[in-house]
Amino acid sequence: MRVKRQRIIFGDEEDPLTSVANLFDVAMVFAVALLVALVLSYNIPELLDPDASVTIVKNPGELDMQVIIKDHEMIKVLNATEKIAGGQGTKLGTAYRLDTGEVIYIPENTTSEG
Repeated sequence: MRVKRQRIIFGDEEDPLTSVANLFDVAMVFAVALLVALVLSYNIPELLDPDASVTIVKNPGELDMQVIIKDHEMIKVLNATEKIAGGQGTKLGTAYRLDTGEVIYIPENTTSEG
């Protein structure tokens, strides 16, 4: 008797918690779609491509600047420091910037033929 009353009141529906499970599935699909949109908006697929070369500069001009270089499958992270490069070496040549913006490098020890 009691079962009949419940069927009349609630109808022939199943358990009300099944709709909550369906909402969870919808939320998961939505979250995955947001992640895919985020990846595509930041051009991150280039980072996932094993044949691509990418350079990223984080916090340019700041004290905590980082340069991330991905050359094919090798990744290097360069952190900014206050140290100035120094050491011993030899002069290799001279670089000139033209009015067009091009940079021309002329090696130091060149022999002129003709």
